[in-house]
Amino acid sequence: MKVVSLFSGAGGLDLGFIAAGNEIVWANDLYGDAVETYRANIGDHIVCCDIAEVPSAEIPDCDIVIGGFPCQGFSVANMKRHESDSRNKLYLQLLRVIRDKKPRFFLAENVKGILHFLGGRAYEQILEDMRALGYRVKSRLFNVADYGVPQKRERVVFVGVRNDIDFDYEFPAPTHDKDGANGLSRWVGVGAAFAGIPDPDKPNNVPNHVYSKYKLNFNGYIGHRPLDPEKPAPTVTARGDDKGGVVILPHPSNRRRMTGRELATVQSFPFDFEFKGPLSSVYRQIGNAVPPKFAEAVARQFNAYQGGVMK
Repeated sequence: MKVVSLFSGAGGLDLGFIAAGNEIVWANDLYGDAVETYRANIGDHIVCCDIAEVPSAEIPDCDIVIGGFPCQGFSVANMKRHESDSRNKLYLQLLRVIRDKKPRFFLAENVKGILHFLGGRAYEQILEDMRALGYRVKSRLFNVADYGVPQKRERVVFVGVRNDIDFDYEFPAPTHDKDGANGLSRWVGVGAAFAGIPDPDKPNNVPNHVYSKYKLNFNGYIGHRPLDPEKPAPTVTARGDDKGGVVILPHPSNRRRMTGRELATVQSFPFDFEFKGPLSSVYRQIGNAVPPKFAEAVARQFNAYQGGVMK
């Protein structure tokens, strides 16, 4: 498929769609460091600007529009979230592009907290808005650990199929299970995921393999809890945009913080994917991303479509 990607960030969702055999023809984000990361690793087709300032006519035609629309206003990690938070309205830009470009499909991603924000009214309004554009819409809550990502991260995925398209999208079945039940593989532990990553305190050529010196203080609060190397890491979080704070997970040795490279591994980014910008920005880009391994799983489900030629 030809893909238009909104709120692309460093490109985690895009990497998954590319791995599934698709072509990103246009991408957009406002965060400069993330755009530089995207250009260095994926391509020059990304535009750095506010999507609200881009006329739909300047966006290429496509088969699908994808976007993990900014979620901080909906997230349970944002204790100050409010109905008037401007970030809660950015999904309207996603709807605007879908309405004007009329792709066969769309896929949107957001945090679990969106299900309960305003007592569930925000979620129901989003579904209503999406369906009003002329699409059959389904959504599901996922834990990415069920798809081989070494992280417990719950996200809601929305998929829309244009009403005139004869295709029933099926969400991907899990490949992993917490206990390895039903013939599935066990969840990937963070210790196993880090096998082969060199000690960052010794000479190496691994990109982004430096860590914050922010001290560990195991007091039970987020970012201050010991990690079990046999289990997936907790959710990688990045609170806000380039002005917001970042929660940096401890290394499973529980003696230091994770390096940027290790945190990217928790998010299933390729080992040679290099993030641009200072360390705080690297952490933030990683925390805001969709895990590419999970993104590939949901993207591959579109490959069953046989109703038209998509090249």
